[in-house]
Amino acid sequence: MKRALAILGAVLCLAAASDPADRLPDPAQEARARELFREVRCLVCQNESIDDSNAELAGDLRRLVRDEIKAGKTDNQVRDHLTDRYGEFVLLKPAFSWGNAALWGAPFLVVILGLLLLFRSFRNRSADEELSPDEAKRLDGLSDD
Repeated sequence: MKRALAILGAVLCLAAASDPADRLPDPAQEARARELFREVRCLVCQNESIDDSNAELAGDLRRLVRDEIKAGKTDNQVRDHLTDRYGEFVLLKPAFSWGNAALWGAPFLVVILGLLLLFRSFRNRSADEELSPDEAKRLDGLSDD
């Protein structure tokens, strides 16, 4: 059973590249490239990795990643090159930054502030306001009908 799964995994890895000439000759480098493919967003499809996408730009990005790895760059250097060229949007899981935290946290902050203001306005309403003599007379006139 384990042997069948290993063979199936190897076949799937070999079938991942559309052209065998695209694959890196070193299996370790190809494995690194495949891991990076899963982290990089296809800029055409936007919600798929370049590993899953069939778009022409995804193929170009796969070649770019393979070329960078073949040149001896580390995974972080490849990611930096991609973000310098395409922006942080190219990563499916962008790095933590205060700008990203503010972007994600702002809606929650607005809802909390809105709830606090609503609660405050309900607390400041006084229910025991005195009626003026004219209002009391009109109220008595309404209840007599």
